Amino acid sequence: MTLTERNLPLKLAERLQPARCVLLIVDMQNDFCAPGGFIDAVMKKDVASAAEILPRVQGLIDAARSAGVPVVWLRADYSHDRIPDSMAVKLAASGITQECCKPDTPGADWYGGLMPAAGEAIVTKHSYSGFTGTDMQAVLSATGRQTVVFAGVQTQICVESTLRDAHAHGWLCVAAEDAVGSHTPTAHEATLNNVRFLFGDVCSAADIGAAWSANP
Repeated sequence: MTLTERNLPLKLAERLQPARCVLLIVDMQNDFCAPGGFIDAVMKKDVASAAEILPRVQGLIDAARSAGVPVVWLRADYSHDRIPDSMAVKLAASGITQECCKPDTPGADWYGGLMPAAGEAIVTKHSYSGFTGTDMQAVLSATGRQTVVFAGVQTQICVESTLRDAHAHGWLCVAAEDAVGSHTPTAHEATLNNVRFLFGDVCSAADIGAAWSANP
């Protein structure tokens, strides 16, 4: 079968049709986003980008719900007895004893008033990619959609790891450039450039919302 015969959605407008899309919210939890959380207090990284992107993340969630686009929530549980050795060794070598996004702690809670609605899928991960050791592939496949729109944190870590795996599984990937954030601006830009080059599309949250509202 040739590429032409595969009848692929070659234009971004086609890929962003609401009937094709799923919105994936990545790690918008206090430990990653809030002052006093793990990234701020333990890793000593700037979490200001989370507050900056929050209104646009919420706007995408609102637009998705209005347009009938499924919203899937990805959350971390990096309890020390659940993370892989590859993550654990970095923490231990750095002398870090605190746990990130441990269930039933404030750090694991959703950030800034974000909240899944009834019936929206929540996928819990113990590694950086949302596909590793989870049912993410089944959750996305059950929607019957084709395009995954990414919003959340951190751009170059969990967003990128999950996006790369989504691409490898055949999903069409779109990064909302102003609704993903990072504590390291240069790494954020590097990820977006890599997505533009090979792994999908990059566009603004406003453009995504407009595409969804224009094609109910």
